[in-house]
Amino acid sequence: MERFVLDRSGLDTLIAALSSAGYRVLGPTIREGAIVYGDVAAAADLPVGWTDVQGPGSYRLQRRADDRCFGFVVGPHSLKTLLFPPRRTLWNATREDGEIRFIPSQPNDEPLAVVGVRSCELAAMAVQDHVLIGDRYQDPDYVARRSRLFVVAVDCTDPGETCFCTSMGTGPGSKSGFDLALVEVLDENGHRFVGRVGSDLGSDLLDKVPHLPASDADVKQVGRMVSDAGERMGRAIRTAGLQELLADHRDAARWDEVAERCLACGNCTQVCPTCFCTTTEDVASLDAAEASRSRRWDTCFSLDFSYMGGKPQRASIKGRYRHWLTHKLSTWINQFGESGCVGCGRCIVWCPVGIDLTEEVAAIRREVGADA
Repeated sequence: MERFVLDRSGLDTLIAALSSAGYRVLGPTIREGAIVYGDVAAAADLPVGWTDVQGPGSYRLQRRADDRCFGFVVGPHSLKTLLFPPRRTLWNATREDGEIRFIPSQPNDEPLAVVGVRSCELAAMAVQDHVLIGDRYQDPDYVARRSRLFVVAVDCTDPGETCFCTSMGTGPGSKSGFDLALVEVLDENGHRFVGRVGSDLGSDLLDKVPHLPASDADVKQVGRMVSDAGERMGRAIRTAGLQELLADHRDAARWDEVAERCLACGNCTQVCPTCFCTTTEDVASLDAAEASRSRRWDTCFSLDFSYMGGKPQRASIKGRYRHWLTHKLSTWINQFGESGCVGCGRCIVWCPVGIDLTEEVAAIRREVGADA
């Protein structure tokens, strides 16, 4: 794997090279008090000198003491927002002279380049690939967007309070799924990025960007930085036996306790980078001359989500929270052979009442005597 070094100005050159190659370049930007994906024309558009302070039910931006470009963790947006958007029109229909004409929407194949993708997001994208580009069923819009995606990953060196990717095996270093991966270094030797090439596409683009080969010292330094970040995770979850634990203890008293706090708002599913449930909406004009069908994100916390046979099948908040957590950490493995959680901590941060799934799992372990 080719290793290289970019100086601070090299990041601008990289972004310009992506734009010249025909990509719409997106990256972390500050909007409405949060770090979210937006269009990026230069490194100055990134949250330079900003960090995010996160906790259960808490998120705020704060100035850093340095000018790091990627000195933050993750915001409410994930790659899912770009590859599997919250709302998409499936078809439009018109009625003319008594005839109805259906116009299907075409998959969006606009080339996208995303700068600043974290390892937990890459792991989440791999999970969604299994779901939406499976052997039997494929989502054509996701396939089109995914096939035209260029990823510039940035490994984490300063994890947040709610991060637990180390225990899920998804970070803090990027393992695969990227075209280029960077580690930001700001020390007495200057501001630079030590990178790796992850694909032929990444190698071709790097040829257009002035860079230097990384030295052994560079590689060892960033390796220590990422390794140290893994030891400073704010949270952890013990995954050994977790699938069986949740499947075998559906009547644990802890489910009642968390249900007393849960608002069933669905925030956790909206910010989760792997949740993929949707519903459809049909809209028609008053004169019935036009109609459309759209797909939008849904949540298993909604009463309507499990409506079948004249009533919701999970009428209680307890049943809906238990279903979500058990699916995420247990039955997802039955379906797809892997966990549905990547340890990004978003569900903890963006829960209005600060429910922490790592604590919920630990509480169930204690209750049933499985915490040894």
